[in-house]
Amino acid sequence: MTNTPQADLERRSRPARPRYRGLLMSVLAAVSLWAAGASAAERDEFFWLGEINKATAVINTDEGLLDRQLTPGIAAAIAKVIADGNKEGARRPSSVITFEPLLIKAGGMDVTLLHAGRSSQDMHATYRAAILRDDLLDLADQLNATARTLVELAAAHADTVVPNYTNGVAAQPNSFGHYLLGHAAGFARDAERIRQAYARIDRSAMGTTVLNGTGWPLNRQRMADYLGFAQLVDNAYDASQISSMDEPVEVGAVVTAIALHTGNFVEDIMTQYAGSRPWILLQEGGGNTYVSSAMPQKRNPGLLNSTRSDASTAVTLALGPILQTHNITPGMPDPKDVEQNTAMVEAGIKTLKDLDKVLKALVINRDRALEELNSDWTASQELADILMRKYAVPFREGHHFASGVVDYARQNDIKPLDFPYAEAQRIYAEAVAGTKYPQALPMAETEFRAALDPVAIVKARSTSGGPQPAEMERMIAKARAGLADQDAWIKERRGVIDAALARLDADFAKLTP
Repeated sequence: MTNTPQADLERRSRPARPRYRGLLMSVLAAVSLWAAGASAAERDEFFWLGEINKATAVINTDEGLLDRQLTPGIAAAIAKVIADGNKEGARRPSSVITFEPLLIKAGGMDVTLLHAGRSSQDMHATYRAAILRDDLLDLADQLNATARTLVELAAAHADTVVPNYTNGVAAQPNSFGHYLLGHAAGFARDAERIRQAYARIDRSAMGTTVLNGTGWPLNRQRMADYLGFAQLVDNAYDASQISSMDEPVEVGAVVTAIALHTGNFVEDIMTQYAGSRPWILLQEGGGNTYVSSAMPQKRNPGLLNSTRSDASTAVTLALGPILQTHNITPGMPDPKDVEQNTAMVEAGIKTLKDLDKVLKALVINRDRALEELNSDWTASQELADILMRKYAVPFREGHHFASGVVDYARQNDIKPLDFPYAEAQRIYAEAVAGTKYPQALPMAETEFRAALDPVAIVKARSTSGGPQPAEMERMIAKARAGLADQDAWIKERRGVIDAALARLDADFAKLTP
């Protein structure tokens, strides 16, 4: 046939030949099977460009924006490019301008009819959001796994009494489980930050083209539904110029919070290694510790060191999008690099995996912890508290008395359990002399000594959120419930995406005659 515009139009309007249909069906089957089994790790730029093209073919055919007679050939080209890219070792283009030539080669120029009302701007913004969305779910998964280890360790040590520290100095006795639940609360906020960031990222930019939309009446909502997005980015300028720059910055903030929480915990444990008789250490061997090459007595906490280093790496990578977004005009690509942003999230995941190993390797010596408490005056505040609570002696007066006791004890190398009651009476009388408060120490000797018992102090706490047994039981149950809710949220979000992509596969397969 002569190659005239009319002849070309006639060729375009012909239905697909039977042999072409057979090829299309086999390719579609292969693509559908791969997509159904694709994990989030395989959902790279190439994958999402394929899904966007599949959805465009389905939607624009149904909406009358694509000639139905041309659809089988265009669908075959899409399917072939995807199938070729899924072969082992095959090239997987990651941009519109490298993906489209493969489509043209497979289906001719007709395939570019798909590009009506599209741009690399909205297509790239969409796959970046989709990949970050998957990355966040992977991060949420590992955060929940590590937090669960933390909470269960807290449950196992609900009644283990240990020193807690402020400003690097032993401050008060506490339940080790209560201390761990405090760290778990920080990670619970990180989980909340993930859900909040996810909601802002789980929005489709498709159909906004470069920055102000298109004259084509695209069905943006249907596109979002096929790609598993909960919402649209409402403003077309925002979609690729503002929002797509915000997303990696916000994810970086989440990764930073997780890394900082991890580093804080690790450093608290690390300080024990400076002491000659720590009450908490890592189980030796198994990569947790290693022997010094020169000093046989040393057991270096290698796992703590590597976890801290990984947390620092995560913070370093998380700062990248902030610095790259600083002082550039809207829409520039600097902070949008998929590989860099995924590496940032993966650094956060690695940090959490290492922390999980740390938690499982901790060895807590209860007796040594109690000895540490009883060798110093971490219980001294209780003296002031009891005087105020039971005997109406203002806290500052009681604090002066307790401080006097501690000063005398340290000057004379006296431990709390050995402190002479007569000296306590003398110090109290001097502290309150000339005041209107009881001039004789109102605490009997038995009460005075009980006030210095770290275990009794922890059990006697009555504050909501304290370490007393009833509150520990309540908070552990609450923490477990929160972890279960987070698990359900992760499964639900993944289910929404998987179901959407499965619907797309099924509807794309119908494009064949």
